[in-house]
Amino acid sequence: MEKGLSLALIGGGNMANALASGLIGRRCAAADVHVIDPGDDTRARWEALGTTTATAPDARLSGCRVWFFAVKPQVMAQVVRQCRPWLQPGTLIISIAAGIPGEAIARWLGDDAGPYTRVVRCMPNTPALIACGMTGMAALSGVDAQDRALAEELLRAVGDVLWVADDAAIDAVTAVSGSGPAYVFLFLEALMAAGVDQGLTPEQARRLALATFHGATQLATLSPDSPAVLRERVTSKGGTTAAALAVFQQRGQTDILRDAVAAAARRAGELAREFSD
Repeated sequence: MEKGLSLALIGGGNMANALASGLIGRRCAAADVHVIDPGDDTRARWEALGTTTATAPDARLSGCRVWFFAVKPQVMAQVVRQCRPWLQPGTLIISIAAGIPGEAIARWLGDDAGPYTRVVRCMPNTPALIACGMTGMAALSGVDAQDRALAEELLRAVGDVLWVADDAAIDAVTAVSGSGPAYVFLFLEALMAAGVDQGLTPEQARRLALATFHGATQLATLSPDSPAVLRERVTSKGGTTAAALAVFQQRGQTDILRDAVAAAARRAGELAREFSD
């Protein structure tokens, strides 16, 4: 891995902060991080950590090995073009802007010779804020093995990573793990409410639901068996679990989940086309 990494965080919000918390002091010094954000309070927080800051892109970008784009998708094209004058041949671009295809970023950074393809597109999820995230990553053709290793190292600061083939696969990642925490939270809400319906206090239902979900996911992670096998082991014929699962099956809950993920993937593709026009 490279030594003396210099990193530009273009957008200094929550995800950039999560990334920096895993890198500063371990992978780079605060002084090696340059943060660009228009918000006075946001810049003040970064300056308190020892980073340099700016309200807009400037020549300091040319000295940063990695540009990490963490801005809203609505302003991504404008911000990328503002940064373009300070792009260097060795700059690695990493984007977590939702819905923005890597090919669009490459085009915005390009010139008459063609697009700039040293771009890695990422789709993290909100558990990254506590270093328990899952990030899907797709590299364009200009990303070499060293760049891939560096990008992976950076994103591992906020959790696990998974490489996929292209922008279309990132849409699937968005539907499964990017939006996935919301599905989990919805299930937890329902399980807690059901516990209260059965006479538990809200705090009792909360503790039981959270601990059960955490334990089950850890078991699924550590076990060599599939979730289907693990489910079958919990389900005794004619027992309580079988009665509950029968309701899920009658209501088509599995089909509902698959349809929901498919809808999220379709919407991710629509947003990608919208934002990249």
